[in-house]
Amino acid sequence: RSVYDGEEHGRFMEKLEARIRNHDREIEKMCNFHYQGFVDSITELLKVRGEAQKLKNQVTDTNRKLQNEGKELIIAMEELKQCRLQQRNISATVDKLTLCLPVLEMYSKLREQMKSKRHYPALKTLEHLEHTYLPQVSHYRFCKIMVDNIPKLREEIKEVSMSDLKDFLESIRKHSDKIGETAMKQAQQQRNLDNIVSQHPRISGGKKSKKEVCASSDLEVKNTSPMSEQDSGILDVEDEDEDEEVPGAQDLVDFSPVYRCLHIYSVLDARETFENYYRKQRRKQARLVLQPPSNMHETLDGYRKYFNQIVGFFVVEDHILHTTQGLVNRAYIDELWEMALSKTIAALRTHSSYCSDPSLVLDLKNLIVLFADTLQGYGFPVNQLFDMLLEIQDQYSETLLKKWSGVFRNILDSDNYSPIPVTNEEVYKKIVGQFPFQDAELEKQPFPKKFPFSEFVPKVYNQIKEFIYACLKFSEDLHLSSTEVDDMIRKSTNLLLTRTLSNCLQNVIKRKNVGLTELVQIIINTTHLEKSCKFLEEFITNITNVLPETVHTTKLYGTTTFKDARHAAEEEIYTNLNQKIDQFLQLADYDWMAMEPGSKASDYLVDLIGFLRSTFAVFTHLPGDVDVHSTMSGKVAQTACMSACKHLSTSLMQLLLEAEVRQLTLGALQQFNLDVEECER
Repeated sequence: RSVYDGEEHGRFMEKLEARIRNHDREIEKMCNFHYQGFVDSITELLKVRGEAQKLKNQVTDTNRKLQNEGKELIIAMEELKQCRLQQRNISATVDKLTLCLPVLEMYSKLREQMKSKRHYPALKTLEHLEHTYLPQVSHYRFCKIMVDNIPKLREEIKEVSMSDLKDFLESIRKHSDKIGETAMKQAQQQRNLDNIVSQHPRISGGKKSKKEVCASSDLEVKNTSPMSEQDSGILDVEDEDEDEEVPGAQDLVDFSPVYRCLHIYSVLDARETFENYYRKQRRKQARLVLQPPSNMHETLDGYRKYFNQIVGFFVVEDHILHTTQGLVNRAYIDELWEMALSKTIAALRTHSSYCSDPSLVLDLKNLIVLFADTLQGYGFPVNQLFDMLLEIQDQYSETLLKKWSGVFRNILDSDNYSPIPVTNEEVYKKIVGQFPFQDAELEKQPFPKKFPFSEFVPKVYNQIKEFIYACLKFSEDLHLSSTEVDDMIRKSTNLLLTRTLSNCLQNVIKRKNVGLTELVQIIINTTHLEKSCKFLEEFITNITNVLPETVHTTKLYGTTTFKDARHAAEEEIYTNLNQKIDQFLQLADYDWMAMEPGSKASDYLVDLIGFLRSTFAVFTHLPGDVDVHSTMSGKVAQTACMSACKHLSTSLMQLLLEAEVRQLTLGALQQFNLDVEECER
């Protein structure tokens, strides 16, 4: 800057030029000193250039050869690269397919299970698919479609399983009759077995008890998997002979649809919905089952079918109670049973009241007892049924009384009211075997001889015994004590004697045109029947094993019945005699103004006395033992005579005192006096 700023740059340039020349001289000196070395180096360089050119040619040649040789390798390497890429793609694809294939297989399996109606396994498959497999491949489109379908499939399984349940319920409703019939057969067999065991205690080892039978059948059903592929239905069972073992009621029913549906709804968290639906439907079915047919009372089969359906219903419910956890509970069963009990009892009260045939009532009682025993075997309380049977017993007694009323009427109408003739020992023993009669005098008499009573005595006595047997039949299996049975039989027999037989005897005594001989024979007959009452007491004691001395034992009123009948017959005799006397007195034709009396008693009075004489001869000549002849006939004859005389005396006095008789003559009075004297004589 100082050079350029000053004015001495010319000088500076000169100095600089001088400096350059100095340096050139030094360079020249230096070059001259090293020249030979420089020449040698140039020579060496020229040699190197030739060698370098050769090397270049060799490298170029080698490169060309290498390039030619490397083309195939590059192609192979490109191919290898592509193969490696494909291999990686294939490996990735296999990995993805390994994840996807189980999903597709499970879905295919699910569809197959749905198609073959294996809904519970299908639901399990659906669960695995949803929670295990689909999350691993959730980004694929087909998986999204599957995920969207899962709720629909669940709903479909739900609907189909509910449809199976409906089919099962419908099938159960239709086959309740068969199930109940089988259960009642089982109960009957068990009861027969119990009776045999009670008679022969040593034979008790061979059969299972009912509890054991039920337990074993329950076990079999429990071992059945809910995944069973069988659908609902009642298994066909051929009618077995009585000797063959009846299958258990549970053996007739395939409960797997209920179990399947219950499991399915439990898995779907809809168990409560299922329980409510099941109970509601079964309640409806219960009401249908408990509705008796209008003509049920006409035949025993009507009652049997009604009971079979009820038993079938509760056998199924009891089995469901013991083989499922909470589908039905004891409170629900008890509520249903209470409803069933009240409706059944009401229906039986109504329909049994229409029944007038005692044999049908007895069969109905046996059926009710079997019905009660069957359900008692399943743990249902049946005391109310036995209480109702005591009501039906009163009705049974009434139907028996009506039936025996007809029997007694026929016996009394067909009787000839004459002593039974006996021609030989065989006939004599036969009648004595039918009626408790002993008379030493009659036994000593030679054949032919006559019993004092007519045929209706042994017939009526035997019919009273038949009636007692009929009453006893009803009391069987009612779980009554001997005293209660004895009391029931005695009360019914008393009704038979005091009402039915008494009315029949009264009707015979009071009917028109009954003869004096018949009335006397009725008196004798009722006397013998009265004596036989103590034998009837013994007969009842023998069949009930309750001694008559026992406190509260009802006594038979037979004595009173036959006494009343006898008194009625006696009164009828007296009344008939008085009526005959009145008929004769109507023929009396006194001339109260006659001046002279007749020479003899009036004709009507002579005829009347003749009639009375022949009438009392009937009493005198009555056959039979001495006691009956002397006591009964004699007493009745005396009373009849007194009654007739008193009535005649009063009637004759009335003739004199009649208002129409305004005056009378001495002659008329003398004639009247003749008649009175004839009566005295």
